[in-house]
Amino acid sequence: MTSEITGSRLKGSTLIVDTAEGSETYDLKFLVATILITVARANGQIEQEESSLIIDLIEEHFHLQGAESLELITRALEETADKPALVNLLTELAPTLPEQEKEEIALMGLKVVAADGRRDVSEMEQYNVTMSSLGISPDIVHRAFDRYFEQTMPGK
Repeated sequence: MTSEITGSRLKGSTLIVDTAEGSETYDLKFLVATILITVARANGQIEQEESSLIIDLIEEHFHLQGAESLELITRALEETADKPALVNLLTELAPTLPEQEKEEIALMGLKVVAADGRRDVSEMEQYNVTMSSLGISPDIVHRAFDRYFEQTMPGK
């Protein structure tokens, strides 16, 4: 059963979405979880390495306990399956994000793309579409790539 979205509005850095069942709020944590899940899911499934990394990234970035991180990711999976239009609505939160946060999101997305050790074109394409839809500039993405390679190159 899907819940049809009847309206949405931005209140500060929170997205409020209305359905026949009531209103739900979504924040930066939910946005990041959804982004990482969307990138990981681009090839049709989320690999074990990707799900483990997403949990770790969310824990570290938001200083959450493992159970909280897993709960957030589970909620993001369920809510986006129940309300497919929610993913697009979440992009309304992007303008409220500072540039540094956008760079962190771009870096986390790159880590998810690389998590399973395979080059998957569909994940990279989804990454690019997602960054673009969030209004994350090519300069910010470039800085995220630089940081990713700096962290992962041997001898660094």
